[in-house]
Amino acid sequence: MKKARASAWLALAILSLCGSGCASFYTETTYMQAARIVSWGGSDYVKLRKTPKNPLEGPLQLVSASGPQPTARTLQILREHDLERTYEAEPVVGLSKLAALIAGAPDLDKLYAFAELAYVSGKRADARYDHKSAFDLYVAGVVHAQQYLVHPAFDERRNPFDPQFRAACDLYNASLEGALRIVRERGELRPGQALRVETCGQILELEFAAIGRWSDHDFDRFEFVSDYELAGLNNHHITYGLGVPLIAIRKKDAAGGEVESHYPRNLTIPVTAVMHVASPVRSAEGPLVHRCRLNFIDPGETTEIVVGGKRILLESDLSTPLAYFLNDPLLKSPALSTIALIDANYAQSFRGLYMLEPFDPNRIPVLMVHGLWSNPVTWANMFNDLRAQPEIRSRYQFWFYLYPTGQPFWISAQQLREDLRGVRQTFDPGAANPNLSRMVLVGHSMGGLVSKMQTIESGDAFWKTVCDKPFEELQAEEATKTYLREVLFFQPDPAIRRVVTLGTPHRGSEFANPATRWLGKNLLRLPTAFTESGGSLVSGNPGLFRDTKLLTIETSIDSLAPDSPIFPAMLAAPKAPWVTYHNVLGVVPQEGLLGSLAGEGDGIVSRESAHVENAASEIVVPADHTHVHQHPLAVLEVRRILLEHAAEFELQERRTYAPALHLTDRGQYAPVMGRQALLPPAPGSQGQAPAYAPGMQPALVR
Repeated sequence: MKKARASAWLALAILSLCGSGCASFYTETTYMQAARIVSWGGSDYVKLRKTPKNPLEGPLQLVSASGPQPTARTLQILREHDLERTYEAEPVVGLSKLAALIAGAPDLDKLYAFAELAYVSGKRADARYDHKSAFDLYVAGVVHAQQYLVHPAFDERRNPFDPQFRAACDLYNASLEGALRIVRERGELRPGQALRVETCGQILELEFAAIGRWSDHDFDRFEFVSDYELAGLNNHHITYGLGVPLIAIRKKDAAGGEVESHYPRNLTIPVTAVMHVASPVRSAEGPLVHRCRLNFIDPGETTEIVVGGKRILLESDLSTPLAYFLNDPLLKSPALSTIALIDANYAQSFRGLYMLEPFDPNRIPVLMVHGLWSNPVTWANMFNDLRAQPEIRSRYQFWFYLYPTGQPFWISAQQLREDLRGVRQTFDPGAANPNLSRMVLVGHSMGGLVSKMQTIESGDAFWKTVCDKPFEELQAEEATKTYLREVLFFQPDPAIRRVVTLGTPHRGSEFANPATRWLGKNLLRLPTAFTESGGSLVSGNPGLFRDTKLLTIETSIDSLAPDSPIFPAMLAAPKAPWVTYHNVLGVVPQEGLLGSLAGEGDGIVSRESAHVENAASEIVVPADHTHVHQHPLAVLEVRRILLEHAAEFELQERRTYAPALHLTDRGQYAPVMGRQALLPPAPGSQGQAPAYAPGMQPALVR
């Protein structure tokens, strides 16, 4: 904690120097170099393991001097069929003879033994750098483990309480991962690839394909989740089943156009690789041919597949890919937040609304808005916990707003209005999608004020804080008048239905004291349009203004002072009748030094200022200002609110959800039954809701 604070102040000092002095030094390169200097201060979100995590490490003695070795149960199968010495002398010969026995009289024990022996032999070949043999053996292990788990001939004998059943799942996953690692080393681990493998007297034809919201061309490369240990998130959300969890690094400029601007750089995607093996057919040459399909499945889209008529849970990890993305030095350090704080002009270049998943017309947007000296990374823990809930991720898509926090928050509110109009134009220019008119805004600290200003009607109340005369009497260039009109005159956004504020200073904060305001004025660079227009308006209209505070307030710190004229106007402004407000406030427990210094509040915002009169719900969590939105009770409250919000609209809809994705005999996915969503337009929206015909989307587990 001390290291992070020291790094934050170092970031402020270095980056403020970048923003002052000779203009020739004020370049993007200077900022990025400074960001790298202070990146050491950020804690790692993931750490590289010494060896990949493998549940078979103990049972198969993978790291012992004598390993890897088959289990006693498998050795017994070899002895029963007089194959133990044959396997020890020539493993491939032993496996081929066991495969012949399986073909003549298949049973579960022999299938399991083959899968285990193939994996053990593959690991040994890998250790000898015989990757060709290792790959063949790994794939053979996948084929036989799948037959053990799903072949209908063994339905009556298969025992899910037998430890061997879970071990078969681990063998499937570990064998597939071993094969994928070899394919990656060859540079061939890409959707759209096709491979042909001959192993143990059989032929396997492999096709690779992406399934879900991402397409084949979205992926640049893959990392294995098992190589990394989670470090920087509170909770690790995983599911156990079949498949190899991967970290897919998104290809730069894969979407192109305006859509591309909504994806952050180096975005990582959770993916689960699953290989489906179709029933074998006899080739003209004689060997059996298995047609296989390697699918890269989006676990945020579905949690189950159906293989051989059986529902199979996917093995998945949603947290590690997120942590890998957050481990970017620019994200995990204070640099990004500090740049956005000290120089609003420069920060405009990366201001905007960002998505970590493809836009989905069937999900309601939740827009998360950070606060002062912060950035969207502050939402990592809440997002990680909310997305892990199937009932949340099936209904919602999460967006994140990044903006310059050094400027007065009403300017940021105007820019958010502009950016929300832009995203609507990009993804729904006809304003026909009802889910985009059901948006939820979640704001922390100053971000709560920016969010709330999207839902109130200004009238002339904000203008009257500076002038009693009509706006039309203002003497200024038309561009300046247009800019001022957009900041001070606005209507509530009909697309926003709920606002959740957390640790928000609804009546200002004593943090904005003379010392912090002096620092802000001397360190922060404000938007050029604002600083130039404010002074010229006052000098160009002598005697017009009653109070020039709103026009001349120079920083976000000034704007948050309790005596800022904006707060009385905001509290009195008419609220949109279609919007529901919820509030979470933090109160530091009155114990220890921090509790005594914090007073009754979160240490930055007093309890009185954080309170909301007209909220549908308000809870208090025992947390300081920095962590109020990360507290488990706050996350649970937001989850409750989102479920309530979804239920409100689902009463108006008729939907049919398929239970799972279905694997056809050719290893392709198709809906078990189609999804139909006839969504009526939300109040205030225009146009008719689109009808989603059955089969247009893969069926989802809800």
